[in-house]
Amino acid sequence: MGSISSYETAAGKRYRVRYRKPDHAQTDKRGFRTKRQAEEFLSSVEVSKLRGEWVDPSRSRITVAEWAQPWYDAQLQLKATTLSGYRYTLDKHVLPTWGAVRLSDIGHADVQAWVTVLSKTLAASTVRQIYLVLAGLAKYAVRDGRLSRNPCDGVQLPRVVKKHRGYLSHAQVRQLADGCGEYTDVVLFLAYTGLRWGEMAALRVGRLDMLRRRINVAQAVSPARGQLVWSTPKSHSSRSVPFPEFLSELLALRCGGKSRDDLVFLGPDGGVLRSGNFRRRSFASAVFACKSVDSDFPDLSPHDLRHTAASLAVSSGANVKAVQRMLGHASAAMTLDVYADLFDDDLDAVAAALNIGATESVVSKVRAKAEILPLT
Repeated sequence: MGSISSYETAAGKRYRVRYRKPDHAQTDKRGFRTKRQAEEFLSSVEVSKLRGEWVDPSRSRITVAEWAQPWYDAQLQLKATTLSGYRYTLDKHVLPTWGAVRLSDIGHADVQAWVTVLSKTLAASTVRQIYLVLAGLAKYAVRDGRLSRNPCDGVQLPRVVKKHRGYLSHAQVRQLADGCGEYTDVVLFLAYTGLRWGEMAALRVGRLDMLRRRINVAQAVSPARGQLVWSTPKSHSSRSVPFPEFLSELLALRCGGKSRDDLVFLGPDGGVLRSGNFRRRSFASAVFACKSVDSDFPDLSPHDLRHTAASLAVSSGANVKAVQRMLGHASAAMTLDVYADLFDDDLDAVAAALNIGATESVVSKVRAKAEILPLT
């Protein structure tokens, strides 16, 4: 148990609390104006030690800016593009507000007020990403024993309104592809395989099985702070994706004269085909041209062709598990969550099947009853 003693200062009597840390090292805290304040502090120390929640005040005095780098360096599980986004968010939004603030001084209400201000000018999804960086930084401090609790827990976040997805029909895919000139096959490939852009851009000739019409997706490439980063696919695991027969000839043309280690799709400079360049040079104008003649043609990006691939697969009769494997989702539950709207027609099929089952049951019962009735 600790002790309380008084001492004199120029401003009058003050009280000092002496106590032992969990490691039995003795320390003290001075400056209490009343003995009651000192007693309350000592009681809180003893209770927090018993609960295993005690935090050394000296360790929580580190500022957010000082703690941000150790937290950032510890994110070994993240891909380079995600880390790049975290770095941008730290520098752009988190550190300008919280950099000089000590960890111990981060208040729940202060975090809520910050999120509320951000929500007035930024999209809900952006605000959530910014919040997650500060929350993750604080969570790491809790695990390291610098905070007893995460002040970001329970903060109310803006609701994300689900964006309407524009799925293309077969005819619209062909219309868009024809408008992309020399990159017609890129549009067709993305719309009928569901590969992410980085997976397509990293695809090498040796990963194509032309006989089985399979793509071995084992690598991805993406820009991170101006540099191309080669890594595994988003799910960190390879997968085999089928492609329709009509793509065989287009892919054969792309692979002609190349070695197994060469990239299938190349940019104008002979290097990696970059999404931003492709969108500016070909895709955006092709979408505009399609919209000018087809009022139902949706706004979309190259990445949205992945959604079209899911839509076309479902409409062709593919089940959830097959779509999950094609897209490389972590689980079928994730596929259902992302593309729940594509399976709305399945609800009608369920109702129809239940109706048939119930009707057949009633008919069978009536027939059975008729068979046992005595003849008159």
